[in-house]
Amino acid sequence: MMGQGTKVESRTAAATVATPKLKRVLGLWDLVYYGVILTSPIAVVPMFGEAQVLSHGHAVITLLAAMVAMTATAVSFGRMATVYPSAGSVYTYASRAFNPMFGFVVGWAMFLEYLFQPLQNSLYAALTIQRLLPHVPFALLSAGAVGFMTLLCWFGIRTTARANEILLFMMSIVMVVFIGEAIWYIIVHHHVIGLISSQPIYDARTFSVRAIAAGTALAATVYIGFDGVSILAEEVENPQRNVLLASVLVCVFTGLFAAFQVYLAVRVWPDYRTLVNPETAFMDVASVVGGYKLFVGFGAVLLISSLACGLAGLLGAVRLLYSMGRDNVLPRKIFGHLNAARGNPSYNVLIAGVLAYVGTLTMGWERSVEILNFGALMAFMAVNLAAVKHFGFSPGMAGNQHLVLDVIVPSLGFLFCLVIFLGLQNSTLVAGAIWTIVGTVYVVLKTKALGQPVVIDFSESGS
Repeated sequence: MMGQGTKVESRTAAATVATPKLKRVLGLWDLVYYGVILTSPIAVVPMFGEAQVLSHGHAVITLLAAMVAMTATAVSFGRMATVYPSAGSVYTYASRAFNPMFGFVVGWAMFLEYLFQPLQNSLYAALTIQRLLPHVPFALLSAGAVGFMTLLCWFGIRTTARANEILLFMMSIVMVVFIGEAIWYIIVHHHVIGLISSQPIYDARTFSVRAIAAGTALAATVYIGFDGVSILAEEVENPQRNVLLASVLVCVFTGLFAAFQVYLAVRVWPDYRTLVNPETAFMDVASVVGGYKLFVGFGAVLLISSLACGLAGLLGAVRLLYSMGRDNVLPRKIFGHLNAARGNPSYNVLIAGVLAYVGTLTMGWERSVEILNFGALMAFMAVNLAAVKHFGFSPGMAGNQHLVLDVIVPSLGFLFCLVIFLGLQNSTLVAGAIWTIVGTVYVVLKTKALGQPVVIDFSESGS
C-alpha cells in the first residue's frame, strides 16, 4: 500500500512539474510601462488637427473629457480582470456577467476595432508619405502601406517587445525635441508669460458643447490600448491592486501628457481654421517650431509608428477571423484555413489586406477612426455594465458591496462613454448600428442551425 501511495504521489508530483504555469513576476511599473507602449506617447499627434477642427479649437478639453471617461472605465477593466483573468477581455466579461449572446454582440462590435485599426493606420501612413512625396498618387502610397503590412503578416513576422522599446525610444526623442522647441518658440514670440494662456482650453468665440462632444469621440482614440493591461492579470504580483492601479495610471498619464502636447501646439498655431491639412497638422506645427528637419523627423516617426500599429491591428484582425472560422462561426474552409508551410491563416491575411486597401480608397481618416471608436466604445460600455452587474448586484457579492466603487464609478464610466459614443457622427452611428444588427441576426440564425449558442474563443485572437 505504501508503494502504491508512493507511486501515486510521484505521478502527482511529475504532473505538477510537467504543467507549466504563468509566474507572477510583473510589478506595478512593469504594467504601467507596457500600457504606455500600447497607447503610444505620440498617439495624440495623428488626431490633433481633426480634433481641433471638430471641437472648434478645444482639443485640450476633448482630451481631458475623454480621460475622465477612460479612467472610470479603467477601474472597471482592472477590477473585472481580477475576477476573469482571460485574454478574451471584454468578450469574457460580458458573456460571464450576462450571457453568451450579449457577449457575441459585444465581440462582433469589437471586430470593427480590429478591422479598422490597420485601415486607419494604412490611411495615415499614406497621408504622411504624401506630405513628404506630394507627387506620388495616393492610391499607390496606400497600396504600398497595406502591401507592406500584408507581406509581413503573410510571412508571420511579428513585432517583439524589444522592437516596441526601440520604437518608444525613437518616438520619445522626437517628442522631447518638439516640446523643447515649442516652449522656446512661445517664449521668443510671446515671452515667458505666453506659456500660460486659457485660449487653448476655453475660447468663448468658438465654444460649442456639440462640437466638443464630437471632438471627444475622436480624442478617445488616444486611449485605445490601455485595456491591454488587463490581459496580463495572470502574470502580475498582487493583481487585485496592480492591474487596477496600472490601468488608471496609464489613462491619467496618457491624458495629461497628450493634453500638454496639444496645449503647446495650440499656442504655436492658435487658429484651427487655418489648418490646411488637418490629418497631418502636427507636422506643420513641428515645421514652425523646428524647421524642415523636425517636420521630416515627425514624418518618419509617424510613418514607422503607423506601420507598426497597423501590422499589430492586421494580425489581430487575421487571428480574430481565424478564431471565428475555427469555431465555425464563419465558413471554416475559408476562415479556418491554415497555410501548411507557414502555419498561419493565409486566406485571412489576403482578405484583411484587401479590405484594408479598399477602405483606404473609399473613406477618410476621420471616418475610419470614428468607426474604430464605435467598436471600442461599445466594448467599454459593456465592461462598465459588467462591473455594475458583478460587483453591485451579483449574489456572491451580497453584503460586501461598496456603493461608490461597485455602482457609482462604473455607472459614471458607462455614462461618460455613452456621451462620447453619442457624439459620433450620425452616419457612423447608423453604419455601426447596421453592423451590430447584421451580427445579431447572423448569430441568431447560426445558433438555430447549430442547435446551441455560438461561442468564439477570443483567447486566440489577440495580436
